[in-house]
Amino acid sequence: MKLNKIFFDLDLNWINNINVNLSAVERRTLTLVKRRSVKKEYQASWLLKAITLIDLTTLSGDDTFGKVDRLCKKALNPIANNILSKLEINEDVVKVGAVCVYHHLVSQAKNQLKGQLPIAAVSTGFPAGLSSFSTRKKEVVDSIKSGANEIDIVINRGFVIQNNWKKLYDEVKSFKLAANKTKIKAILGVGDLETMRNVAKASLVCMMAGADFIKTSTGKESINANLNNSLVMLRMIREFHEFSGKKIGFKPAGGISTAKSVLEFLILVMEELGEDWLNPNLLRIGASSLLIDIERQLYHHAFGRYATHDKLAIA
Repeated sequence: MKLNKIFFDLDLNWINNINVNLSAVERRTLTLVKRRSVKKEYQASWLLKAITLIDLTTLSGDDTFGKVDRLCKKALNPIANNILSKLEINEDVVKVGAVCVYHHLVSQAKNQLKGQLPIAAVSTGFPAGLSSFSTRKKEVVDSIKSGANEIDIVINRGFVIQNNWKKLYDEVKSFKLAANKTKIKAILGVGDLETMRNVAKASLVCMMAGADFIKTSTGKESINANLNNSLVMLRMIREFHEFSGKKIGFKPAGGISTAKSVLEFLILVMEELGEDWLNPNLLRIGASSLLIDIERQLYHHAFGRYATHDKLAIA
C-alpha cells in the first residue's frame, strides 16, 4: 500500500458492517477521566502543548476586520510575556496551530500573519453545508486564492442520514480535488448525525474520499465535541491507518473551553492513537475561549495564584 495515496475506493461492505457499542464507548471515556490526572509542572507542559494545537477561531455573525486583527495578534502571542518569563520559556516558541476564520476574511488574516501561522478557512456553505454544490466548490477555490492554507469543509449531513455513502464520498472527493495539495478537514457535524454508528461510517467515508482531517463539529450544533463521539472517530482513524498506512488528522471542535477539558481530549488521543498524533500536523483543537482559561491556569502555576481580570488580555 502506497503511503502517499490520497484516495481509496469506496468500500460499502466495510462501511455497512461497522457497529458501535455505545455502552463500551461510555465506559471507556468515563474510566479514562477517572484514571488519568495531570498535576503541577506536568499539567503546565501539557497545557503549553495544547496551545500549539489550537485552531484559534472566530466564526460569529459580527466578525469584522478589527476582530480578525486582534485574533491574529493573540495567535502569535497567546501567553503573556510575564508568564512565559516566569516559566523560563522563550516568547517566540509558543504559538497556536492556526487561525480559523470565514473565507471572506482570509485575506485580512493573511495581511496580519504574514506567513507566520497557517490560515484555515471554513468553507462549502458553513455551517449547514446546504448551498449549491457549485457554490460550495467555488468557495474552496476562492479561499485558497485568498491565502488559506487549510480548508474546513462541511459535509452534507443529509447524505449520512439517508445512508447515501456514494454521494458523500463523491462530494468530499470533489472538494479535495478542488483543494489539490491544500489540506482539508471534513466537518461531520456529529450532533446532526443521530447515531454513533453514523459518526463512525461518515468518518470512514471521508477518509476514503481524501480528507486529511476529520473534524467533529462546526460548533453551531446542539451537540459538539465530547469524549464519546471523539473516541468513535479516533477508533476509525486507527482502523483506517491499520488498513492503509495513512495517518489522518483529528480535530475536536465546539464546547472545549476549559483547560481541564482539553487535557481530557489530549489524554484520549494519546491513549488511542499514540504520541505521533500529538502534533499540529495530526491534531488540532477548534476553540475560541479555551486559550484564556489555559492562560489563567499557567498564570496560577507561575505565580501561585489566579490572575485578576485586569492581569490578562481578553483572548
